[in-house]
Amino acid sequence: MPVWCVDLRIVDDKNDPVSVNEVGEIICQSPLATEGYYMNPEATNASFRDGWFYTGDLGYFDKEGYLFVVGRKKDMVKSGGISIYPLEIEGVLYQHPDVIEAAVIGVPDPQWGEALKAVVVLKDASHVSSEALMQFCKERLSSYKVPKSVAFVASLPHTEVGKGEQSEIKGDDPRRYR
Repeated sequence: MPVWCVDLRIVDDKNDPVSVNEVGEIICQSPLATEGYYMNPEATNASFRDGWFYTGDLGYFDKEGYLFVVGRKKDMVKSGGISIYPLEIEGVLYQHPDVIEAAVIGVPDPQWGEALKAVVVLKDASHVSSEALMQFCKERLSSYKVPKSVAFVASLPHTEVGKGEQSEIKGDDPRRYR
């Protein structure tokens, strides 16, 4: 819905507006928006184009004009040419009663380019299997959004403020979480 003194658009990679219910990057123009990144002119220049701030957030407008945020552009996984947003899959995994934390990442796949992998922290006494978690996802997601594999870890990395650190989860070695 419209907000006073804020213009929002959702655009594709060519900077063209997307259709209703189509996912694209959220951009905004407002006197309330940031003027740039502190002492980081490269990031500022990369985020501003023609007076618009490119947020890096992905979302869509529904037919009533409500904005839905589905993830971050840099966190998107391309599998078989399809854009998949890990945030949605992580939300499903968090619904499982044995899951404490979850992160979904893209790992190299010879057939699809990238495949989804869930990295999961379970409750202490849990003995849920990776097959059971994938079946849980199959019952709630489209088949192409179901992780192809699940790795169980004792903990996930976090920033100083407690936010999950995706770059640390991905790491340099795709075999790190097997």
